[in-house]
Amino acid sequence: MSEKTDAHEATPVATQDVSALCEAVRCASRVCARGASTKLPCAEGTATVLDLTKLSGVIDYQPTEFVIQVWAGTPVRAVQMLLAEHGQYLPFDPLLIEQGATIGGTVAANANGPERYRYGGVRDFIIGVHFIDGEGHHLAGGGKVVKNAAGFDFPKLLVGSRGRLGVITDVTFKVFPKPEAYATLRLTCAHLAEALNMLPKLTNCPYDLNAVDVVAEAERECVELRVRVGGLRGGLAARMDRVRALVGGGEIVSGEDEETLWREAREFTWLPKGACVVKVPLTPARIPALDAQLRGYARRYSVGGTVAWIAAEDIGAIDALLRAQDLPGLVMLRSLQEPRIGARLPNPFAERVKAALDPHNKFGDL
Repeated sequence: MSEKTDAHEATPVATQDVSALCEAVRCASRVCARGASTKLPCAEGTATVLDLTKLSGVIDYQPTEFVIQVWAGTPVRAVQMLLAEHGQYLPFDPLLIEQGATIGGTVAANANGPERYRYGGVRDFIIGVHFIDGEGHHLAGGGKVVKNAAGFDFPKLLVGSRGRLGVITDVTFKVFPKPEAYATLRLTCAHLAEALNMLPKLTNCPYDLNAVDVVAEAERECVELRVRVGGLRGGLAARMDRVRALVGGGEIVSGEDEETLWREAREFTWLPKGACVVKVPLTPARIPALDAQLRGYARRYSVGGTVAWIAAEDIGAIDALLRAQDLPGLVMLRSLQEPRIGARLPNPFAERVKAALDPHNKFGDL
C-alpha cells in the first residue's frame, strides 16, 4: 500500500538481506512493501518501496508435521506446487495464484478464496511470522508448531493489515491434506431470493461442503448457485447425489470444467476488462438490500453469502452505495485508489496497536 510523500523517496529497495530492509525502514519517512502488486500495489513515486520479490523461497518444510515456513516474497504458486508433491495444500484457497500473488501479499490482504468456506481463512492457518516494525526492528510472533500459546498473537494481527503495521518477511503456516478429487453442483435459480433460501439448508447440512457461491451477472435476473465438494474419489458421486437431493436438482460438473469454474473465481477472470473488484464482508441477511442496488454490476456472493465481490469501474459510486448500506468495502486488483471505501467504524484498539508498532506512521494510515 502507499501514501503520498515526496518523490525523492521513491527508490526501490530490492534485496535478500533482511538487515538491509530493516535499515531502509529506519532511514525512510514513508515505506511501502511491494510483492507482485496483484492486489493492493504501491503507487509510483510516493514512498520508499521495499521490493520483497527477492525475499523468496522455502525456509523450512516438514510434511509429516504439516507445517511450512516461507519467505514473504515467495509466489503462492510455488508453495502450492511443493505442497502438492506431498498431497497437501493451503486450504484457505489463496487468490490470484496465476497472476503471481506472493505469500506476504496474501497475508497482508487477507486474500481468501471460495474454499475458505470449509476450513477457514488465512487467519486460521498462520501460526508464525517475522516482520519489521516502523522503527526498523525485526520482530517475531507465533512459532513453528501448531500448539503455540506464548505471547501476543502477532501472526493473526497482521492478516488483512495491508502493510500498515509492518513489513512481513516470512510466514509459517499449518497445511492440510489435499482432496483427491472435486465435484461441483450448478443450479440455476430464477431469482436471487431462491438461491438465498437454500443457503441455510446448505450451511446446516452434514455433507462437508468445500465452497458455496452465488453468481449474479450484470443484466440477468436469474443467478447460479454453485456448491463444491472435495474428498476421496470413490465416495464423491454419492455425496454429490445427496447435495443435489438437498437443493432439489442441478447439474454435477467434474474434471477440467469443474476446475475452470473455481479458477474463474480465484483469478477474477469474470471481471469486465478494466474493472476493479470490491470485497464486502456481510451476512446473507444483508444481501437482498445490497443486491437491489447492484443491478448492472457483475457480482458474486461467496463463502456461504458472507463475502460479496463486486465488479466496478466507478469506485465512487460503489463507495456511496456501501455507505448508504452501512457496509465497509476494500478495493482490490491493482487499483491505485484509496482501497478502503464504504462505512468505517472507529477501532481504538487498532489505533493503539498501530501507535506501538509504527509510532512515526511510516506505513500509512489504517
